[in-house]
Amino acid sequence: MPLTIGLIKASLPSYFPERHGVFEAARAALDEIANACGARIVEAPEVPLDGAQAQRALDHCRGQGAEFILLLHGGFTMGDVARQIALSDLPMGVWATPEPGHDGDIQLNNFVSLNMSLSIARGVRDLRRAPVQWYFGAPDDAALRARLSRSLRALSARAALRDARIGVIGGLAPTFYNMAVTPDTLKRATGAEPVHVDIHRLTAGMTEQGGEPVAQEVAAMAARAEVRGVSDAQMALTARAALAMREIVEQDGFAGLAVSDWPALQEDPGMHPGAAFSWLEEVDNLPLASEGDVLGTVTQIVTRALTGRVGSLLDMTSPQLSQDRILMWHGGGGPLYMGGDAAAWINHPMIGRGTAEGPRFGAIADFVFPDGPHTVLRVARSGTAAFGFETEVRAGGESGFTGCRGWVTDFRTSRGAHTAGDIVTSVMEHGLDHHFVLVPGHFASDFREFATWMAMEPLEIIAEHDGLATGFS
Repeated sequence: MPLTIGLIKASLPSYFPERHGVFEAARAALDEIANACGARIVEAPEVPLDGAQAQRALDHCRGQGAEFILLLHGGFTMGDVARQIALSDLPMGVWATPEPGHDGDIQLNNFVSLNMSLSIARGVRDLRRAPVQWYFGAPDDAALRARLSRSLRALSARAALRDARIGVIGGLAPTFYNMAVTPDTLKRATGAEPVHVDIHRLTAGMTEQGGEPVAQEVAAMAARAEVRGVSDAQMALTARAALAMREIVEQDGFAGLAVSDWPALQEDPGMHPGAAFSWLEEVDNLPLASEGDVLGTVTQIVTRALTGRVGSLLDMTSPQLSQDRILMWHGGGGPLYMGGDAAAWINHPMIGRGTAEGPRFGAIADFVFPDGPHTVLRVARSGTAAFGFETEVRAGGESGFTGCRGWVTDFRTSRGAHTAGDIVTSVMEHGLDHHFVLVPGHFASDFREFATWMAMEPLEIIAEHDGLATGFS
């Protein structure tokens, strides 16, 4: 479901938003921004002048499904209006426009009203658990539009987790205790809920796929990326896995999947579903995580809401601190768009390695991420914490291990520049799970605002040091 914005327009009659077209221009700009984010707007029918009227406006918006209330100061607004809205449990924003001129009588007195509304909210609301964002600017102001757009993307990610059901096929990979979640905590913190799916439902679904749909799926996969050495039988199993997982998602209304891709599927039917993961991420834009990593799927749901596409779920594999870079890699999964036109389907390099038959069980996507700006994200601690930073993918020397991979460097957060040593220190001392989502573009500020709306603990970068950590944060 898309984000629903509840718009409440407010002003005292002794000020003049109508004379200066404030409400009309603001609504037009908000419509444009909301459309770009896939959000919808419901508007209260009256301009409230007191607390009782504000409550009616709030009730109207809530009744229409509003998950975010935007109080628009067209002109100076009485404090009881802002106070009544701030007393609600809904995420809240307050927008004030600048004066139309600075001669003669003041026309709007909006900035003072904005100042008053925010200070009133602080007195009646726990801003750590229920933040209030402020906006000041004209409807055509680029900075104002960017700030509003960021909020709507962040709130859309919040809405994407609301009642999201995540199909957990087969449970956690053996001994991956760090990726276990507490379902009640996750539900309370995010709205998302893991739902167990027996892995035999997947294998049975693979068997039930018809020959023609399987052949069509294999042909589509081969048209998108070169098949290098993968047998026809393994490509058919890959297609069967993709079709069966797609059916599970459609039948159960799952927002994403977390799949235990080993070792059971190597025993029956004798494959690895990494290429199927890549295909569903590419074609269906499906949030998906390997090894039963529920929070990896949660992070992918958030990533898709913020950026429009799922990213690649990766391990932080091989830091080279002297070169200030880290290899991000995984041997299975990763949407093909992140490899440009150079992706190929290959045999999984580890499954069967060291045996007489060799690595011939299950296909994966093989590609290198093109150079450019990227963001690394992770929702952690059963949905109560968040970690992220911006970085640059930059090739150099060794290409990285077979699979989906790229070297990242030039690390930054809102606190400034960081080294690879800082990143490694942070991952270790925060005790972070070992999957991270890498996505093209810079979205750390969007993710940070999302985490704030969700009241998640921000896991900040810890500077590299050579002493013993005093205790994992």
